[in-house]
Formats: sequence, C-alpha cells, structure tokens
Amino acid sequence: MNLKEVFTDKSTKSNDKVEIISDFVLNGEISLKELIHFASLSKDPIKANCIEALEFSTQKKSNLLDQETFDFVTENLSAKAPRIKWESAKVIGNTAKHFPENLYDPITKLIENTTHEGTVVRWSAAFALSEILNINENLKNKLLPSLKDICEKEEKNSIKKIYQKAIKVAEK
Repeated sequence: MNLKEVFTDKSTKSNDKVEIISDFVLNGEISLKELIHFASLSKDPIKANCIEALEFSTQKKSNLLDQETFDFVTENLSAKAPRIKWESAKVIGNTAKHFPENLYDPITKLIENTTHEGTVVRWSAAFALSEILNINENLKNKLLPSLKDICEKEEKNSIKKIYQKAIKVAEK
C-alpha cells in the first residue's frame, strides 16, 4: 500500500491513517523523502496528517529524521494552517537534540508561534522551545531570557507551566 492508497481509502479513519503511515515510516516501508515529497504536494489536511505521522514516529525513535526532513518541518512552522504549525513544532521538540547546530531557524519560527491566537499552536511552540532550552549552554544562555518574557506574557496556565518547568530545570 502506498501513501495515495492510504489517503484515498474511505473506510479508514484519519487517526488510523496517521498510525498506518507512522508504522510504514518506522518499518522502512516508506522513506522520509517519499513522505515529505507526498506531503509537499498535498492539501493542508493531508500534509498535517503526514507531519503528525512523523510526530508519532519521532516519539518512538527521536533520531529518525535526516536533515532534509528536519528542514521540511522547520519550514512548516510558518504554514498558514494551525495544525501544520503545531504538528511541526512537536516534531521539532522530539528531534531537536539531534540537530544542535541547526536550531536558529526553528527557534526563530517557534518564538513567532508563541503569539499565535491558537492555544494548541502556542502549547506546541512551548513544548519545542522547552525541549530545545537545555541542548547546550550557548542556547540556554540565549534562549532563557526570551522564554522568561514569553512565560510572563502567556495567559494560559497550561502553557505557562511548560515554560516554568523548563526554566526551573535550566536554572539549576
């Protein structure tokens, strides 16, 4: 079964399609290159499902991504569709430790997403930035003051708690 067949199968629910694709990626039945090519040519809901499949996959295997796929999800932090933004942020959060030299662009885009009107977009940005915070001392020193400012401005306690926990760990 290929990606097109998965998405055209009307009998399979969207969440199940994401799991199927994640399994394909983890088992090597679909390459990352094939997945991002397909996602790039797809409409936003399908693209979001593909990125969510990457998110599921990187939860299980954080070192899964290659540079091209990391760059793809980084680019999609600036997508119009909120779901694409938040799924991309979760992938970045899961995998950033494997790309310590390539975090400037993701950090910049994640910080932009901290002011998004959507709670889930802001929550996902908080998750990713919190994961990035302690990757190395140089990043910590540059990012910590920004995260403190963002935390002060954030109105949702659920998001504030993510920042507060990360800041507490970083200041030890």
